[in-house]
Amino acid sequence: MPSSIVWFRNDLRLADNPALIAGLGSGHPVVPVYVLDEETESTRPPGAAARWWLHHSLQSLDAFLHALGSRLILRRGPAEQVIAALAAECDARTVYWNRVYDQGSRERDTRLKQALSRRSVAAESLKANLLFEPWEVTTQAGAPFKVFTAFWRACRNLPSPGQPLPAPKRLPAPEAWPASDRLAAWRLPPSAPDWSGGLGASWAPGEAGASARLVAFLDEAMARYREARDMPAADATSRLSPHIAFGEISARQIWRAATARGHSAATEKFLAELGWREFAYHLLFHFGDLGQRNFRSEFDAFPWSNDGTAVEAWRRGRTGYPIVDAGMRQLWTTGWMHNRVRMIVASFLTKDLLIDWRVGEKWFWDTLVDADPANNAAGWQWVAGSGADAQPYFRIFNPVLQGEKFDPTGDYVRRWVPELAGLPAETIHRPWTAEPALPPDIYPEPIVDHAVARTRALEAFRGLRRAS
Repeated sequence: MPSSIVWFRNDLRLADNPALIAGLGSGHPVVPVYVLDEETESTRPPGAAARWWLHHSLQSLDAFLHALGSRLILRRGPAEQVIAALAAECDARTVYWNRVYDQGSRERDTRLKQALSRRSVAAESLKANLLFEPWEVTTQAGAPFKVFTAFWRACRNLPSPGQPLPAPKRLPAPEAWPASDRLAAWRLPPSAPDWSGGLGASWAPGEAGASARLVAFLDEAMARYREARDMPAADATSRLSPHIAFGEISARQIWRAATARGHSAATEKFLAELGWREFAYHLLFHFGDLGQRNFRSEFDAFPWSNDGTAVEAWRRGRTGYPIVDAGMRQLWTTGWMHNRVRMIVASFLTKDLLIDWRVGEKWFWDTLVDADPANNAAGWQWVAGSGADAQPYFRIFNPVLQGEKFDPTGDYVRRWVPELAGLPAETIHRPWTAEPALPPDIYPEPIVDHAVARTRALEAFRGLRRAS
């Protein structure tokens, strides 16, 4: 019997899933499939933390599909070859998927559509993962935006996102299911050693976990979001980012749920954070090498340092600056870091240590459960000064003042740098001033003097300006 294939990618949900609804509407049995593609050179495989999340998210999706009388087929290999072969196996008349926006995936999808068409198999890609398609938002001259404020103003002048699609209640199954890999055989979670205990204690991957997280945020934290969102010790952010990255909940679902509670300054600020994600994907779509090359080409001549010892201290949370170290340890333990602290640790790496932003982007890709090709690249370039609408080159975060401003009681540092827990708020962000002094084997001296590093960074940036 002919069938329709629904290819899941970063849309691991049943609700508001246009590709799944299209497959259901085809009138054919539906074969849901996920392909683990670690071989296509133009696409980026998930990092270690994201692999842990993916394992649990796929488990959740398969359980949800079983409740509909269906199941998830797992295949491994180059996606365009795997999908084309599966289409032949299943006598597929149509293949549906939801769009992704990085250049390598788009090129692969185009090749796959052409290959399927030559076999008289229709392929359709649909909008599911953004509020506004990158080509829908343009300047008056028809060009892509490079400044967030103007971009978001244009978005807000477009019609609001429509209502989310309901999840199907049944999916017609084929008479015989094609072969599937066992999820355990993929060995996505770490095992030797298993360092994922902190991830498991911090997160509930899957569509149900995403929905619960959204409701909890709207009920408990939305009202104070605008005022408290920059305070890492407060549980005042949505923590939806990994659920969004894996598509366990859609931006449209979040938008509708937030606005249904009424409009306020907090709501607008929260929606603007969705807007930053839209802007990052807008840039990734129009400038496909965003994750590899400086958006501002003058930074190609920047004199980055190659201090591997400093990089390792940054990765391990042993820089001697408590707010930086707290963020890096939170990242290692939970696979996530508060957004304000992400900016602080990125500024420290790129400006205090003069390390190429791509080093940090690569580390985040491997350690974040919400690793995202658009947000990750755009965020790092924004902090480094090399990106679109980037912060001015002379804005160099002082890690001590940032800690004192956004963690004034020191509770965030105490949680993630427990060897400093006994220090009072007055010295916890300046532990080298504590009496008695802390032994270096307990907590290190700062690996760089911020005042000296700031002067060095400013001179390097001024050199770029003189050269250009």
